[in-house]
Amino acid sequence: MKLLTIAVLATGVTLTVGPVTGLLAQTDSAARPAVAAQETGSDAGLQDWLTAFRARALAAGIDGAVFDRAMQTVRYDTEVIRRDRNQSEFTKTIWDYLETATSDLRIANGKKALAEQADALAQIEKRYGVEKEIITAIWGLESAYGTFRGSDPVLTSLATLAYDGRRRAFFEGELLDALRILQAGDTTPSQMQGSWAGAMGHTQFMPSSFQLYAEDFTADGKRDIWGDDPRDALASTAAYLKHFGWVSGQPWGVEVQLPDGFDYLLAGRDILKTAEEWTALGVAPVTGVLEDHGPASLLLPGGAEGAAFLIYTNFAVIERYNSADAYVIGVGHLADRIAGGGPIEASWPVQDRALSYDERIELQTRLTAQGFDTVKIDAKIGPLTISAVRAFQLSQELLPDGYASLRLLEALRSAAGE
Repeated sequence: MKLLTIAVLATGVTLTVGPVTGLLAQTDSAARPAVAAQETGSDAGLQDWLTAFRARALAAGIDGAVFDRAMQTVRYDTEVIRRDRNQSEFTKTIWDYLETATSDLRIANGKKALAEQADALAQIEKRYGVEKEIITAIWGLESAYGTFRGSDPVLTSLATLAYDGRRRAFFEGELLDALRILQAGDTTPSQMQGSWAGAMGHTQFMPSSFQLYAEDFTADGKRDIWGDDPRDALASTAAYLKHFGWVSGQPWGVEVQLPDGFDYLLAGRDILKTAEEWTALGVAPVTGVLEDHGPASLLLPGGAEGAAFLIYTNFAVIERYNSADAYVIGVGHLADRIAGGGPIEASWPVQDRALSYDERIELQTRLTAQGFDTVKIDAKIGPLTISAVRAFQLSQELLPDGYASLRLLEALRSAAGE
């Protein structure tokens, strides 16, 4: 999935993360559509684009009357474009994000929300095999348990983004799916509100994900994720996680302690070991004994100075919702706290700040120039960049924890003689 930086409705923070909050499918970098240059970026240009798009929508099976009713109030939204253009500069450290995402207030509100929807969540858990606390935690991070579902008109947002052309094919597809939702009678144009990027409802589904995974849990003939009743949205989230392989009874991850002299080259998503193997290496949970939940890999989101987690298959399933490690840990830890678990015990390297977009680009550029190829120069600190960081750290006799920090960037500058 293409990485975007988006506003998390529930928290008011912005992260350099994976897909737009909610379920954003693969984006498309197709070229800008043929719209006259003088009209691009104007309402007149958008209206001309909609005229051309109408023919494509009807060819895709959208009824003309549905299209006309839906589009009659759609106008070019400059704020949507501004937010789309200025995503990449906003970052937060994982500890700053978790401070908000798993605050005492959010935990308390999560316990209250779970209690209020106890019967429905118990039925959903039984039907789909996804723990009620996980569903509640996603609900909490996506819309603060339904209190911030987004107020942007989705059709306007999607039409503006499709017309803009930076990701034309993707947003045209989402707009078509939004029209199909209206044609099916699940909601009305005025009720179809959400985030600036088109994510909708209690758990922030994009239209394409709604089409594939939305559920009519209440059996009223509509898959209503927008209204005050959250049950259809909660069931839809469970259906989504089940589709991508949720393992019932398996934790997302377990906080662990590492022994002195630990080989940090063993920390990586591609290195899987059993509980017995991790225990033999001296890795232990912060409380109790390490149980056998299946193969696990070691994640160090704050480097050697931060918390360490053994993560399981369900971590990757939550990633399908949003691929940022901070988001996945936020969901998992919030779910644990709602269930009565304790806080993360390890400290974080709070002296560090997040790298800016330009600094992440510089870090990747310098790594590659010095022979540690990141493959892409895209400001995304993923497995390839982490591997390159480790290789550089080894070359400098530094602890190879793969942590891309400002200190690491300064070491790269020094290595280049600057």
